[in-house]
Amino acid sequence: MATRTITERHEYILDKINKKGKLNIDDLAREMKVSGVTIRKDLKLLEEKNLLFRTKGGASINNPYAGDKPINEKEFINIDEKKRIAKAALSLIKKADSIMIGSGTTAFTLATALYPQHKITVITPALKVGLELSNRNNVEVLQLGGVIRPNSSSVAGGYAFQVLEDISCELLFLGVDGIELDHGATISNLTEATLNRKMIDTAQTLILLADSTKFNRRGVAKICSIEQVTYIVTDDKIPTRLVNQFEDRGIKIMIG
Repeated sequence: MATRTITERHEYILDKINKKGKLNIDDLAREMKVSGVTIRKDLKLLEEKNLLFRTKGGASINNPYAGDKPINEKEFINIDEKKRIAKAALSLIKKADSIMIGSGTTAFTLATALYPQHKITVITPALKVGLELSNRNNVEVLQLGGVIRPNSSSVAGGYAFQVLEDISCELLFLGVDGIELDHGATISNLTEATLNRKMIDTAQTLILLADSTKFNRRGVAKICSIEQVTYIVTDDKIPTRLVNQFEDRGIKIMIG
């Protein structure tokens, strides 16, 4: 086979990434019979033209890095998916007498849908969650204290840590900005990540709430490895191949 020109390589790369969504440098080098160095140069040029995003070891059609958008912007993104995710997540609560709900719009959507038939304690760092549930029948709210972050309307810092040292809960529902099979779950703020890790240590079962756009994306701060997760509740737009990959690693995927 004749050596491909740079134009032919770029056409091949763009055609493949539009079909698969992600590419691996080693696979491309082998398929086109060129060096990894050549592929990296190709990907750099294509990224400069805003045609793809380079990632570690490859490229993605979607931006793999999540930004820390204010909560009042996030709440209008993927609204229907968040409602379906929240409805599916409710089935996991059953007869639990204590749960923790983290910050973020998907977690808040869960709080708006929570009308338990039995008494339950909800622990949360999120002010919006606490206010939403403060007068709800059968719900007692334990609001974690600390410095309030405007972007998320959630607390962070040592006061929340002190409370978490003395309690435990059955279920933790966390919204995340990114989920990758090998890297784990991430969010976009380092301060909140520290508190999230403490919350994970406090809970018996970790449940991630994430719409399908959060997969194969990465926030700046890692909160846990994928092995620490019991359930991921997502929407029906997640590709079947991703469901299979996560379930092969022992993660239970629920579709809302």
